[in-house]
Amino acid sequence: MAPIPGSGLAKGLAVTLRTMTKKTVTEQYPDVQPDLPPRTRGVIGLFEENCTVCMLCARECPDWCIYIDSHKETIPAATPGGRERSRNVLDRFAIDFSLCMYCGICIEVCPFDALFWSPEFEYAETDIRDLTHERDKLREWMWTVPAPPALDPGAEEPKEIAAARKTAEKLAAAQAEPPEDNA
Repeated sequence: MAPIPGSGLAKGLAVTLRTMTKKTVTEQYPDVQPDLPPRTRGVIGLFEENCTVCMLCARECPDWCIYIDSHKETIPAATPGGRERSRNVLDRFAIDFSLCMYCGICIEVCPFDALFWSPEFEYAETDIRDLTHERDKLREWMWTVPAPPALDPGAEEPKEIAAARKTAEKLAAAQAEPPEDNA
C-alpha cells in the first residue's frame, strides 16, 4: 500500500502545532544562571599547598595538557649532626584547557589531593592561547569547590580510625593504672 501524498507534511505540521502550545524549556543563559547539581564537574582547581611536585598528574594525562616546573630546595638538618634534606618546590603549574578533555584522570591519580573538580564553568576566552591557566587562576577556582558530602552515619568506621582509637584507648588505660610499688 503506497503512502498518501502529503501525509509526511501533515504529520510534521501536527508535531509543530502540538509543541507550539507547550511552555518552552529554553533558558536564557547569560541572564539566568543555570541551577547546577552541587558536585558539578566544571574546571580543575589546584590546592597548591598539597602539591609535592610528584608529576603523576602530568605523566598520566592522556592529552599532555598539564605543565609543571619545579626546583629542588635544601632544608637544613633539624638536629645538630643530622643530615640535610631536599624537597621539590613548585615553580609553575598550568593546565591548557584548550587541550584538556576533562577526563579527571589527573584528579584520580593525585595521591595528595592537590587537584579537585570545581563547579566553575565560565572561563571562556577570546583567544585560544589564553586558555592555558596558571596556578594563580587554578588556586582561585579551588575556593569554589564544595565540601565533600557527609559520611553515611550507618557506615562502618574506617579500619585506620578504628585501629588508632584502639591504640589510644590502650595508651590511656596504661597511663591511668598506678605504677606498682615493688618495695
